[in-house]
Amino acid sequence: MMIPDCHKRLEATLAELEATLAELKESGEQGVEIGEAESAITEVETVFEQFED
Repeated sequence: MMIPDCHKRLEATLAELEATLAELKESGEQGVEIGEAESAITEVETVFEQFED
């Protein structure tokens, strides 16, 4: 079980990262960081799925 405050903060950070990534993709930016951000998003979403079950 994840501590509620940590869960809320992680959700907020995930939303910010997703928004920033969308802006970068729209502007045509490229770089290693974009792939790393996508990987981080996938990992965090996996953690959320595990705690929802």
